[in-house]
Amino acid sequence: MHTKIKELAQNYADYTAKNLSQLIQRKSLSMQEEMVQQELIRQMQEAGFDEIWQDGLGNVIGRIGNGRRILAFDGHIDTVDTGNSANWSFDPYAGILENGFVKGRGTVDQKGGVASFVTAGRIMKELGFDRDLSVYFIGSVMEEDCDGLCWKYIIEESGLRPDFVVSTEPTNLNIYRGHRGRMEIHVSFTGVSAHGSAPERGKNAIYMASGAALEIEKLNKRLKSDEFLGKGSVTISEFVSGSPSLCAVADFARLHLDRRLTWGETKESALKEIEEVVNDFGGIVEVLWYDGQAFTGLKYGMEKYYPTWNIEEDHPLVTKAVETYKAIFDKNPLVDKWTFSTNGVVINGIHKIPCIGFGPGNEIMAHAADEMVAVSDLVTASAFYAGLAFSI
Repeated sequence: MHTKIKELAQNYADYTAKNLSQLIQRKSLSMQEEMVQQELIRQMQEAGFDEIWQDGLGNVIGRIGNGRRILAFDGHIDTVDTGNSANWSFDPYAGILENGFVKGRGTVDQKGGVASFVTAGRIMKELGFDRDLSVYFIGSVMEEDCDGLCWKYIIEESGLRPDFVVSTEPTNLNIYRGHRGRMEIHVSFTGVSAHGSAPERGKNAIYMASGAALEIEKLNKRLKSDEFLGKGSVTISEFVSGSPSLCAVADFARLHLDRRLTWGETKESALKEIEEVVNDFGGIVEVLWYDGQAFTGLKYGMEKYYPTWNIEEDHPLVTKAVETYKAIFDKNPLVDKWTFSTNGVVINGIHKIPCIGFGPGNEIMAHAADEMVAVSDLVTASAFYAGLAFSI
């Protein structure tokens, strides 16, 4: 079976690459995924999926099989924008196929995983998938704006709760089993305005925030570390201020913090650390709330706390993934972790559903100019996804 799966994945290399090219040609920023979702539905139909639908948030869900256990493959279909066009040597939305690569925005992060799981579904249908397993393939939305929001909706609103999930985010064809969490935090400072000619009459919120900023920089150096996930971190990613005029003492300032959480760090522990270093400067700390409107018109939100997660290296899902990889490719995979954050923050971080990652492309290409993925990566991912569905 594994040999046949590998052969079919290779035979469908051009099919997978062309499907990915079609996905790339549909620009799909967060909350603007409608056109690419229509193309994904078309591809699932062509591949012969048993059932396909779109939920209220805009996630496209395809199913193969009708077993009691549920395996889901997740791939977010939205992308970030392209940034400075001068940094690209080709049209990021042309979906160019050249020299063994598919080129364009989203090839790695992360439409390549989506195109690969469509091919995996086609392989499963061709081989007469007959396991006691329902396999769901999910093109999810709004991940770039709010990690995990799509899965919060899938689990909590749609009622679909898989037994296992594979994230198809880029892993350089390694098996990943977790990553650090993160939080988005505001620290606000309220001063007293006065005329700029007599600043001593006021209380400058910029100075208050600046003092706190220096303490936050020191805090970063002493945050907890974990042997597997690495060190927690905090950085200031935005500093804004306000005053009645440019001839007045600033009466407002705000810091935006990007806090990365390693194993053992929680929302409560992270907030306490921030509060302790900004209290002397009058800072008010709050975790932000995301409230976005999907292309379907639905407004949906969640707190911007994305928990740290990992599953053990000897977890049955990890060991089965390793066995499947070895059976198909006759070599041992690297078991590792992501640097960035994924929908796993909700899948496993909140809902404790066993989750691993396996995806085409190297994560260093995520959000980068001249983004591209090797067609050979797409072939490997397609074979692995189909093989895991037959093995699990």
